[in-house]
Amino acid sequence: MSATPTRKKTPQNPSLTGPVRAAVPSRGALVLIAAAIALAALNLRTAITSVGPVLGEVTQGLGMTAVGAGMLTTLPVLCFAVFGGLTPALSRRLGSHHLLVYALTALTVGLIARALASEPWLFLALSVVALSGGAIGNVILPALVKQHFPHRVGLMTTVYTTGLAVGTAIAAAATVPLEQATGEWRIALGSYALFGLVAALPWLLALRHEPAPGDAREALSARQVLGTGIGWQGVLYFGTQSSIAYIMFGWFAQMLRDQGLDAQSAGVMLAYLTALGIPMSLILPSLIVRVRDQRPFVLLFVAAYLVGFTGLWIAPLDGTWVWTTLVGIGLGSFVMALTIFAVRTRTAEGTAAMSASSQSLGYLLGGAGPFLFGLLHELSEGWHAPMAMVMGLVLLNLVVGLLLGRPRYLEDAIAAKAASRA
Repeated sequence: MSATPTRKKTPQNPSLTGPVRAAVPSRGALVLIAAAIALAALNLRTAITSVGPVLGEVTQGLGMTAVGAGMLTTLPVLCFAVFGGLTPALSRRLGSHHLLVYALTALTVGLIARALASEPWLFLALSVVALSGGAIGNVILPALVKQHFPHRVGLMTTVYTTGLAVGTAIAAAATVPLEQATGEWRIALGSYALFGLVAALPWLLALRHEPAPGDAREALSARQVLGTGIGWQGVLYFGTQSSIAYIMFGWFAQMLRDQGLDAQSAGVMLAYLTALGIPMSLILPSLIVRVRDQRPFVLLFVAAYLVGFTGLWIAPLDGTWVWTTLVGIGLGSFVMALTIFAVRTRTAEGTAAMSASSQSLGYLLGGAGPFLFGLLHELSEGWHAPMAMVMGLVLLNLVVGLLLGRPRYLEDAIAAKAASRA
């Protein structure tokens, strides 16, 4: 009798069940990709944080109305929501490496072109072009980390979150000195296009390491992600932490000034709060990925928030450095939110889908926070009512964080739901 050959069982859905064979890049290629990720991350916030310090000069130079200025400050949240949500579909059609090259190109061209714009509407339109590149990069970088460095997620998340924090700080701190040195806000804003140009070069070299179409897994849709509890927990965790962060970045200095702190000292405190994001980005990702259960980190961030906000409520000028430091530690939840996309997924496709869903909807929630905070401040003519709202956001962040921090995977939840329907 001849032996009957055994057939290998093929998983019905490779996007959910395991790795797909693809060419493994060489060590030199991985070093190139790691450097490319760091340089790309440096660019993702420059189109946003470079405008605020010279907003008055921009609006005056363009003859922009208050409505236009309001639109300009709202555009980042809208673009991050819209283009972030479109990223998985674009990645599926174009490939993640090619898509990031296009995103960096859009960012670079948008930064140069808007600096030359003579009309308010054209400046706003070209800002959308630049912001679209940053939004796509936000979503695609966690997936690229998962794809190329599945066993070094913590290290590479540290690389790109630190690059993100450094780029944010540079654009916020250097724009005014550049404007004063050149006498032109246009030169100051347009100069950040050089960052995008430099970042695009290594990605052009890395295009050869794009997986072939046959090597790619089936992409996950937003409907699949949002059909699970873990998907909605990602949205709410990202949304609540974004809302708290935007409130602090937008209102912290003014709140301290109203309590009696001088304008210069309030600006220093805000700069210090922003700068704390750099050590948080350096330290946290590697620690977060080393454990299966991230709930202790959630508790740490919430405890720091609650003590810091309580101090600002009771005695804002007595121990301001301490309260600011604690709030800055709480803002480490942003790093946690970015890292969790890779920790709670098994595949790069899962990471991209969870990142897109959480960031697109989460940024919409985050953008509403500063508006509601300001509205409560105006209606109550004080800071206690809006601070109570922030405390409520912290508690909601705690609840969803404790659910999200449990050791589970998005792909398993999707597969379990599909099996229950079969």
